[in-house]
Amino acid sequence: MSTTVFVTRELAAPGVAPLFEAGCAVRQHPSADVAPTRAELLAGAAGCDALITLLTDRVDAEVMDCAPHLRIVANYAVGYDNVDLDAARERNIVVTNTPDVLTDATADMTWALLLAAARHVGAGERLVRTGAWAGWSPTQLLGPGFPGKTLGIFGMGKIGAAVARRARGFDMRVVYTNRSANSELESALGAQQVSFDDLLTQSDFIAINAPLNAQSRHRFDAAAFARMKPTAVLVNAGRGPIVDEAALAVALQTGQIAAAGLDVYEREPAIEAGLFECENAVLVPHLGSATVEARAGMAELCCQNVLAVVGGLAPLTPVS
Repeated sequence: MSTTVFVTRELAAPGVAPLFEAGCAVRQHPSADVAPTRAELLAGAAGCDALITLLTDRVDAEVMDCAPHLRIVANYAVGYDNVDLDAARERNIVVTNTPDVLTDATADMTWALLLAAARHVGAGERLVRTGAWAGWSPTQLLGPGFPGKTLGIFGMGKIGAAVARRARGFDMRVVYTNRSANSELESALGAQQVSFDDLLTQSDFIAINAPLNAQSRHRFDAAAFARMKPTAVLVNAGRGPIVDEAALAVALQTGQIAAAGLDVYEREPAIEAGLFECENAVLVPHLGSATVEARAGMAELCCQNVLAVVGGLAPLTPVS
């Protein structure tokens, strides 16, 4: 009997070609852009041996119980807060993610947000596109420079470390908060681990590259914004709910902080209405891993994990 796999979206090339080549029976949601409804997710998962899911798919006990022989949930993302790990553990279902292959792409997007937010790229483009630009001005849309400034990184995992390494090219001091110290990075870059409060008060720029958990949810709230410099720039390429979007909109509107760049949101694809009113906010549609190479690597890694587990081998990138 062949292995049956349900894939909840159409994936970027090469997609799930390795599964077809291995003789798997593949069911695939027909759209790349539209997530399956709850009913479609349950129907697709029914009777499957493996699932390839996205962050937008809530994979809980109900989904798992639709597939009594389910052996693996391969999440097409680094994050996995959409999967009920306790339910998976109780059912001896392996959960995997896609680390490493999107590290550089997400670090690059973090810097794209930092540069765009600090240098008013979004507001400047809108000025040009609407025909309102009257020409060069010595005081138009001035933003802060980067050399000599302090970059604070919230979450010094692999992506956070890649963001920190890129800061060398901008001649910046790096501070960070993380559950554990990164002695290698401290030695190589002179990065310094600090408390969360010190991160808020010392940083000229803050990059969020942390996973979502009970401790990080709404870590950046009204109280945090009140502690930041009024000239500070905040960007989030980690997980949306780490930032209280309503509080961020107020902080941007009242000048508590200078600017923000977001690639992820609390309730994707919905976005806090107040943010649309902020000319000092750059809003990007979750493009962190959106390079040809990263998305291909994510698909390939999901397929490799599925084939390993159904073949009786250890998964390549299991979630602990």
